[in-house]
Amino acid sequence: MTKLLVDCFGGDHSPQAPVGGALRALAANPELHLLLTGDEATLKKALEGQVYDAARLDIIHAPEVIGCDEKPTDVVRLKRNSSMMKAIMLLRDEDDITGMVSTGSTGALVTGALVRLGRIPGVIRPAFCPILPTMSGGLVGICDSGANVEVTPSHLRQFAIMASLYMEQVYGVETPRVALLNVGKEAEKGDDLRKEAYRLLQETDCIRFVGNMESRDLLSGSYDVVVADGFSGNVLVKTTEGTALELLKKLKKDIFSSMIYQLGALLMKRMFAEEKEFMNYQNYGGSVLLGTSKVVVKGHGSSKAVAVEKCIEQAWKMERGHLSERIEKAIARYEHFEE
Repeated sequence: MTKLLVDCFGGDHSPQAPVGGALRALAANPELHLLLTGDEATLKKALEGQVYDAARLDIIHAPEVIGCDEKPTDVVRLKRNSSMMKAIMLLRDEDDITGMVSTGSTGALVTGALVRLGRIPGVIRPAFCPILPTMSGGLVGICDSGANVEVTPSHLRQFAIMASLYMEQVYGVETPRVALLNVGKEAEKGDDLRKEAYRLLQETDCIRFVGNMESRDLLSGSYDVVVADGFSGNVLVKTTEGTALELLKKLKKDIFSSMIYQLGALLMKRMFAEEKEFMNYQNYGGSVLLGTSKVVVKGHGSSKAVAVEKCIEQAWKMERGHLSERIEKAIARYEHFEE
């Protein structure tokens, strides 16, 4: 039985989405035992009338809620009874609890995880790794995406190792193709950071490095992992997601601008529905924080139940695949990382 925590407050649709996602996950996976953190009375009310295995679901009372405008350091120090910090502390203190899922404040989650959980031995800095669908029907992971704005070449090499193992263990990608986000595909392109990172990645024989990648090729299906600093990676992910959403809006607007277009759209209704599902981030779970001593998955703030269920599935697969142990072993092969 795998025990995981679900932070039920802080997201846009809390607590309904985290509770709903938890119940969906329990129904789908008999090997799960979930602990919900949050105000007990509110969570009990959300569970009223629901059918679930009560022996595999516990409530941990945590009445405080973290606001999106609160300083992460203040949260860690002063809000220990918040649903997120209660989950982090339990994750740290209880050996049989192996991971957590949260849709709350990203800054508070990262700070809390680093301060209270710590890192896998050998890891310099944990990094976020969200995933996106590709045009070939696969997935691509982007590491880092928001956790580390300033990095060194050694950080980027560690990101590549961790994300490659993640895509392999959780999504079954054999020998993932790893690329470095850059301004051009040629090896000599980019600043000194990217050039040195390119050299290090070439020398890292536990990954399949395929060279530089330009941002326009992210969804091409030619890459399984893209390595970046947290600033560039975050911009890349949000720009890609935003572009897809705006294109869907324009398509809908154009269809309703003409009766002929509407008739054509009616004939293509099924195809449009499939494309909408393909672009819907709710279907792909959350952004995992690679490198922490225990599993942490950050769901999008606007996650609904299906997205939370996917986040829980990610956490379960990371634990069942012994990802932390694999990361520690792989990184230990390279002893001369820069701090």
